[in-house]
Amino acid sequence: MAVILFTSFFVLLVLGMPVAFALAIAAWIAVAFGSSYPQVVIVKEMFAGLDSFPLMAVPFFILAAELMTGGAMTQVLLRFASQFVGHLRGGLGHANVLSSAMFAGISGSALADAAGPGAMMIRMMEKGGYDRAYAAALTASTAVVGPIIPPSIIMILYAMQDDNVSVGALFMAGVVPGILIGIAMLATNWYVSRKRGYKGTDARPPASEMLRTTVQAIPALMLIVIIIGGIRGGIFTPTEASVIAVFYALLCGFFIYRSLRIADLPAIVLRAAIFSVAVLLILAAARAFAWVVIIEGIPQSIAEAIVGLNLSPIVFLLAVNLLLIVFGLFMDPLPGVLILVPILSPIAHTLGIDPVHFAIVVIVNLTLGLVTPPVGALLFVVSSVVKIKPVDIVREMPPFLIAHLAILLILTFIPAISTWLPSISNF
Repeated sequence: MAVILFTSFFVLLVLGMPVAFALAIAAWIAVAFGSSYPQVVIVKEMFAGLDSFPLMAVPFFILAAELMTGGAMTQVLLRFASQFVGHLRGGLGHANVLSSAMFAGISGSALADAAGPGAMMIRMMEKGGYDRAYAAALTASTAVVGPIIPPSIIMILYAMQDDNVSVGALFMAGVVPGILIGIAMLATNWYVSRKRGYKGTDARPPASEMLRTTVQAIPALMLIVIIIGGIRGGIFTPTEASVIAVFYALLCGFFIYRSLRIADLPAIVLRAAIFSVAVLLILAAARAFAWVVIIEGIPQSIAEAIVGLNLSPIVFLLAVNLLLIVFGLFMDPLPGVLILVPILSPIAHTLGIDPVHFAIVVIVNLTLGLVTPPVGALLFVVSSVVKIKPVDIVREMPPFLIAHLAILLILTFIPAISTWLPSISNF
């Protein structure tokens, strides 16, 4: 059954079928032609994959991100970031990085970051003399931080696959790696801007204007404080935090920034619903696919084979990184977590690797797949938003990919970067 499963899956991917359908159909083919199980078990497992209270956080965080974008928070964060770095060499690029990092603390989604503040920054950078392809590559590369800085949809799903970690611990663990990735993107943008002669904008705004802009940005920036503080204080669960995020976004949009109207809500809810359905469909299909993998005993066989090699923890982590980089070339992060984590995390636990450290390495690695061809979702989202060929964006990607890989190696070799904040926070 395993041969039928993986053969069908890769054939369907090659034929261009969406990942969710390829996962579900491959699982059905494997059950129908390679086992005696009733075919209805696939439908049962798909529904079981969605029957989870923590999973309710996903559509609510997506809706909160859409409300934040519709409520003018994007523009507020852009102005807030630009006032500090806009006058420096490559200033608009720096503002792009900072605004994406701040918006990551609101959305939890790389695609939302790219389609929201990222799209606006690309247009601003092009008007400021930047090459459009470079601006698009910077935006896609920076949006990777979206699933790493909390709140994070992929971290919620990871915690559902590995009982050794909690959502709160992963949220805290993502803060420092997310900041490091942001610093790496700033350094790369500075290097390229210096090489190409990209200059900053006008002089820094007067102090009074900077103070006014900062005060305006405080409500938007408070969301991540409310979410992390509430979870850490035991006031609410991550799922309840997602609902609070929606109400907070409505409060800011209607009463603080006054840029959200009742008439805007149907379109916002529709966009959030479509994105949520796409994510949940992938999760349901991946659950059915993973069920077939588990029934065949594949995780146990792989675990026994790897443990039998007597690999050291660091060699295992390097091997996992190589596997995930290759996997990410052809697969989105969400199905990657659902398929690979149940296989790899028990092995890491057996080797004595800290589960939070391992989780961050896996999550950061898989998110890199969003900017690597041939199926990097961020490349296609950005290209469609600014009407540019994906191949033009890919040509500008090497410096950013090198920076991302450098951060990945640092996270691999220094576990404390991932485990320090959860440790001192008693997660």
